[in-house]
Amino acid sequence: MDSTNAQPATAALPEGDRRFHPRYTVQVQIEIRPEGSDVPIRLATTDLSRGGCYIELIMPLPIGTHIQATLWLKEYPIVIQGRVVTCHPQYGNGMMFEKFEGQAEQLLHQYLDAIVTAT
Repeated sequence: MDSTNAQPATAALPEGDRRFHPRYTVQVQIEIRPEGSDVPIRLATTDLSRGGCYIELIMPLPIGTHIQATLWLKEYPIVIQGRVVTCHPQYGNGMMFEKFEGQAEQLLHQYLDAIVTAT
């Protein structure tokens, strides 16, 4: 499930925001595997950028947790290594993407560029 009516999620960013890339409100299927766990967690993003995403979790992961994420962009899976950079109890986590496997980075950029063009 992904939204073609994505809107930038950066319009009302706090003054001290550390984001390097604009985020877009878009639901993309994501599967995360925290380091040391064989159990995948399947969710959807609430927003997505070239550098990371936000996911809602009732029991968020601790900051610094390394994860492997698989995003499905238009039904094509891309694999990314990252880590948890924000934790909001009973709400969710912000993830920063650190390493893209194969063509993942290029495919993510193409997907986000298409969102920008469509809005």
